[in-house]
Amino acid sequence: MLVSISEVLDVSVGALLGETVSEPEADNLSAIAEKLQVVDLQFARGRKLWRRLVRGTLLALAIATALVFACLILLGSPYSHWHFSDPELAVAGTLYHGFEWAFVRIAPIVLVAAIAGLFLLRKRE
Repeated sequence: MLVSISEVLDVSVGALLGETVSEPEADNLSAIAEKLQVVDLQFARGRKLWRRLVRGTLLALAIATALVFACLILLGSPYSHWHFSDPELAVAGTLYHGFEWAFVRIAPIVLVAAIAGLFLLRKRE
């Protein structure tokens, strides 16, 4: 019967029996709210720092890729005129040609991904 009365009156059974029910104090709630606000600000700063770090890395990657492309275009293929009878020139020419071959195939993908990443980071702000 006490349960029914407590439901109708929207009061706990303990309050009906005379127990004192302490409500959370407003001071405690405001202190918790302030702490949560500080934590939220710290998370916001962390996200902002992470975005700046990723944006700087992507920008540096895009610029470095474009600069290496420009250098390769300006240099042409100097190893094609080398005399490969000298073992040192043969190794250097092979390494240079291997780098050029791999870079020309991988760099466009890296450049497009870096630009797309910069665009996506800019859109979220």
